[in-house]
Amino acid sequence: MILRKNNKKWALITIITALIIFLALFPVPAQTPIKYVERSSGEVKIENVYGENWLNWLYHNPVGQATLWAVAKRKFVSSIYGDMMDDPSSAEEIMPFVKEYKVDLSIAQEKKFGSFNDFFVRKLKPEARPINLDSLVVISPADGKILAYQNLKNSNFYIKGLKFNVASFLDKPELAKKYEDGAMIVFRLAPPDYHRYHFPISGTVPRSNTKIDGDFYSVNPLALRKKAEIFWLNKREFGVIKSPIFGDVIMSEVGATMVGSMIQTYQSTHVKKGEEKGYFKFGGSTVVLFFEKDKITIDEDLLKNTEKGLETTIKMGERIAEKK
Repeated sequence: MILRKNNKKWALITIITALIIFLALFPVPAQTPIKYVERSSGEVKIENVYGENWLNWLYHNPVGQATLWAVAKRKFVSSIYGDMMDDPSSAEEIMPFVKEYKVDLSIAQEKKFGSFNDFFVRKLKPEARPINLDSLVVISPADGKILAYQNLKNSNFYIKGLKFNVASFLDKPELAKKYEDGAMIVFRLAPPDYHRYHFPISGTVPRSNTKIDGDFYSVNPLALRKKAEIFWLNKREFGVIKSPIFGDVIMSEVGATMVGSMIQTYQSTHVKKGEEKGYFKFGGSTVVLFFEKDKITIDEDLLKNTEKGLETTIKMGERIAEKK
C-alpha cells in the first residue's frame, strides 16, 4: 500500500515537472518591435533591446511570469548581479557590448575600465553634451528615450490606456495633488546609454532624497506592455527642485531589474542646470520629472511622438521644454 502511494506521488511529481518544463520551453508569441523616433532626423527606428529574449520569456511565458514574481523582481537578484558587474572579470564583457550596441567611447573621459560597472557609469567629456543655458529652458537630465505628457489628467500612460497614479508613485497623497494635472516627462535609460543623470533646471534641493522601497521590474516597453503600473511598484526616490522660474519640480530616479543601485553624487543644496546629480549602476532605468500645472510648455515634437505611442531619443543637455 505504502509503495503504491509513493509510486502515485512520484508519478504526479513527474507529470508536474514535465508540464513546467513544457511550458517553460513553449515558444513566446512574437512581440511587436519597439519603435522610436530619432529626434535629430525624425526617422522612426527599431530598438536593439538588450536581453530581449529574456525579457519576452519573463513577461510573456507562464513559467517566466512565475519566475519574475518569485525571483527576478527581488532586490537580492539585482544586488547579486550588480556585484558581479563590479568584479574585475566582468571587464571582458565591455568590448563585445560596445560593438553590439555601437557605444561611442571616443566621448568618454576614460578609455580603460576595471569592471563592467566602471564602463557603465563612465563620465563623458564636457563638450560631448552641450548644455542649453537659456534660463527659461528645461533640459534633458539624461541620455535615453523620452515620453512627454503636458497634462496628466488628459493623458493615457503608454499603450494600456492607464492613468498615471501620481499619489502611488510619490507615496505622498497630499504632495501628489500639486502634480495631478501638471506635466510629466519620462526618460528611459537603456543599458547602452550614458547612465549619469543631471539637474534639468537650476534651483535649491534637499540634502537627501525621499526613498520609497519597491520591486525591481524591468522598465523596458516589452515589460510595460504587460504591466504598465511598474513605475509605482519599483524602488524609487525623489527630491524637489525649488525654482523661482519653474516652481517646485520633482525629479525622481526609478530602479529596475539588474540595477545595482542609484548613487547620488551632488553635494550642495544650490544646484545649476546641467550639474551631475548621480548615476545608476548596471542596468537600464528611468528618470521622471513632474511639473506643476501651467509652469512649462513641452516641445511639440516630443508631445506628438508620445501621442503616437513613440518614444523620442534625447541627449543630456538638450532642450525639452520652456517656461509657459
